[in-house]
Amino acid sequence: MADIRLVDVSLRDGNQSLWGAAGLRTAHIATIAPLLGRVGFRALDYSSSTAMGMSVRRHREDPWALLRISRAAMPDTPLQFIGTGFRFISWERAHPEVIELVYRQLVDNGMDRFVVLDPSHDMDAARATARIAKKAGGREVIGALTYTISAVHDDAFYAGIAAQYAACADIDRAYIKDPAGILTPERARTLIPAVQAALGGKPLELHSHATLGLSQLTCLTAAALGVHVLQVGCGALGDGSSLPDAERLVANLRASGHTVDVDDRLLTAVARYFDRLAVAEGLPPGTPGSYDAAFMDHQLAGGTMSTTRRQLAELGLADRFGALLAQIAQVRAELGYPIMVTPYPQMVIGQALANLLSVTAGGGRYDNVPDQVIRYAQGTFGKPTAPIDPQVLDKVLGRPRADELAAEPPPLTVAELRQRFGGRISDEELLLRFGMPGAEVDAMVAAGPAVTHYNPDTVPVLRLLRSLASRPAARELTVDKPGFRLSLRSSMSTEGGDVS
Repeated sequence: MADIRLVDVSLRDGNQSLWGAAGLRTAHIATIAPLLGRVGFRALDYSSSTAMGMSVRRHREDPWALLRISRAAMPDTPLQFIGTGFRFISWERAHPEVIELVYRQLVDNGMDRFVVLDPSHDMDAARATARIAKKAGGREVIGALTYTISAVHDDAFYAGIAAQYAACADIDRAYIKDPAGILTPERARTLIPAVQAALGGKPLELHSHATLGLSQLTCLTAAALGVHVLQVGCGALGDGSSLPDAERLVANLRASGHTVDVDDRLLTAVARYFDRLAVAEGLPPGTPGSYDAAFMDHQLAGGTMSTTRRQLAELGLADRFGALLAQIAQVRAELGYPIMVTPYPQMVIGQALANLLSVTAGGGRYDNVPDQVIRYAQGTFGKPTAPIDPQVLDKVLGRPRADELAAEPPPLTVAELRQRFGGRISDEELLLRFGMPGAEVDAMVAAGPAVTHYNPDTVPVLRLLRSLASRPAARELTVDKPGFRLSLRSSMSTEGGDVS
């Protein structure tokens, strides 16, 4: 039996998995941050470049300012950033100088724990990112072992990656990342010991999504095998396609004889805050998942699945969903078994859909190839885990478009970006303009500082008042309920002018 520590993912992965990375605003986070920082979490999975971009795009809020606010409210809790090391917000490859500037700004603004996630387990790329994070001042760097099921991703494969993490001085620990929630307790019993043996004493964490309802049991198995840090979500931001519910996992761990040193009262307060926020904002709470064996083949996350169904329906091909899933599995194998974590699901599904449409119209597979699939085959996103099928590779790279993409200019350096955007803007704004359309950053700047206080219990009343204000003027409004009475009367000018 062991002392288990928790990493909470509500602010980043919970928000991304359940609410499309758009549910939480600065006010939501700033309000709960003081409590989150006192629960006793070992760290918070706090942000990513995707999350930062959504703050600007959807809410017109400055993600750098939000980071500073959060750090001030949680001075003793490590804040985690997850990144690939080759991009920032945009999926276009960034110059190494730009990535170095990104990590310096993240550290300067309060981020201190970094996950290195290379979607292909390209170890040269992973080591380079870890080195950049450490050089920038990152206190802790975690190497991701992204779990999937394929012909090549066996225990020996992951042990080999773990051994390379063990040999890298810039990587402090590792975690098994199970984005599809497909790691079973049975597989964990062989995978975890193999990885632990290869890590040479470096600590191992587990990050397993609750999509199929497996993660509670898998976490208990991991704890019994000596994994002392498990990742969870709180309240409405746990379960479903997020991580396992924190309160339930704590109870299960303690029932199994483990100790979990968190403040139960504060953990409950945080969970109920997210519950109330979900109700107030009309956001779907995570619910315990049920097992679906089909996930083991297509490995699509829940949000990706629903989006794919909708796109097929819009094309009048709703009845071809099964055929599309078969194409997805085949394309994934032909492309060298990319792990279905962004951006690879988008590439695989896009190519599978192009194949389905072409075959339906009487053509052939790979008659049409999206640009991102061509870039993948060219190595823009790193080395594929397994070799791409030679016939498919010839079809993809033999297209005239492949020559055009290969001739694209290299990524801009920091100095070239300053020439493009002007030398008087801050490094923070420079990085946002590098990764996003200028109009979106302009809108964020024009919006000014974000609101920093939020009370979910007042949202229905404020929504009602805004609705009433948009209607023809009324002389009196009364809200009457047990224990509460609010009466508002209008004051009309003698000329019948405005209502005050």
